[in-house]
Amino acid sequence: MTKKFLTILIISSITTTLTAATFRTDSLYSKWIIDSRMGDFRNKNSTEGFKTPTNARNTIWDYVTGLVAKSILMAYEQYSTDPRCAYYFTGIQDYADNSSMVLGTSNIDDLNAGKIYFELYRVAMQKGQTTKAATYKANATICRNKLKNEHMRIGGNLPGKGGFWHKFQYTNQMWLDGLYMGPALYAEWQGNFGAELGETDNTASWNDIALQFDTIFHYTWDAQKKLNYHAWSAEPKNAASSYWANATTGRSQEFWGRGMGWFFAALVDVLEYMPTTHPARERIVNYTNLVADGLKDRQDAVSGCWYQLLQYDNTKKGSPCNLYNYLESSASSMFTYAYFKGMRLGILDKTIYKPVAEKAYKGLIDKFVVEETNGKIKLIQSCESAGLSSTRKGDASYYICGSDVTINNNTEGKVLGPFIMASLEYEKAKLTSGIDNNQKKKMKFCLFKKRTASK
Repeated sequence: MTKKFLTILIISSITTTLTAATFRTDSLYSKWIIDSRMGDFRNKNSTEGFKTPTNARNTIWDYVTGLVAKSILMAYEQYSTDPRCAYYFTGIQDYADNSSMVLGTSNIDDLNAGKIYFELYRVAMQKGQTTKAATYKANATICRNKLKNEHMRIGGNLPGKGGFWHKFQYTNQMWLDGLYMGPALYAEWQGNFGAELGETDNTASWNDIALQFDTIFHYTWDAQKKLNYHAWSAEPKNAASSYWANATTGRSQEFWGRGMGWFFAALVDVLEYMPTTHPARERIVNYTNLVADGLKDRQDAVSGCWYQLLQYDNTKKGSPCNLYNYLESSASSMFTYAYFKGMRLGILDKTIYKPVAEKAYKGLIDKFVVEETNGKIKLIQSCESAGLSSTRKGDASYYICGSDVTINNNTEGKVLGPFIMASLEYEKAKLTSGIDNNQKKKMKFCLFKKRTASK
């Protein structure tokens, strides 16, 4: 295979050259990355891994771990007829059965790992594991009720009343990230179990979910730039918000790639379950199309990927680190996932977005997948973390130079999960249309043949 060399900017100001992989039409990247990294990925700079035939479990309850676990379960459901994928399920079941839920006080991130219980419930029921299935359903319900009934909300006479706080210490703040962590779980629970509570409760819950999206979209959407700001405060002059929030609008300063990635993914995930008869559905579909259109305009024409800061290209320099805005893998993976899923659900127009999504997926491989000498692959160039607080201003230099905003080149979980999900959607689209039976057989065969370093 012809190698291409991708120059990666490291926050330490060291320039490292890594080998990027040319896109292979004979490979199912969802399986390849799981086989490579299920037992060895990063949560920031800590190493985690699920139980595999060659690795012991080394995991914690965390939104990143949960993101990766759910994506692996999604792969198991998609490829459950392949016996070589059986350990995808048993490894995540081992994690679920040996991890205690850690649900802090009004910390919306803590809920995300609870999404694994929906797949676990379905598969356990199929396998006749009724006792385990009941436990998974009960745990999913604990997470949903924790959010709906106990989580702090914007109150009083403030704008956005009823919106979920991002975290307890972030008074009256909503972040794009939070829509993926909380309301998307809430919607998945309603879609799976809500009818059991009766139509009145189910309708009220969907109204509550819609309120979250109505609020965040209203206060973060910039119609001129066609992008969503990372966060918004209903009380911008309070101690938790005043350092980063615009005193008039309550908005943060920048359009952060992964923030919009969380939001775009949340939109399509919620619409997968939202009743077609609910009056808010049309609005949520409209938000999804507006986001899709805005991001289409920001796609890099050469690579097909997206930048860490969406409104700039690679000429934007941060200070004082003197590093430049860069193509970022986790946001690019999330957008790719959401485009493919939105088209599959009939929410996004294929004639407009299929070229965008296919170019993006091939860009993920070309820019962010590295083939190693042992035949495994890893993912590079993901932003480890970013946030807003009394010490994090959220200007452009923060997202490029911030001490916690480092670039991870060793398969960080916040890119691993979305990359798996993007690959599953791409494979679902390709294996159901546009590929003949001989090519399908070739793809399935080539996945498991022994790989060596690219020649």
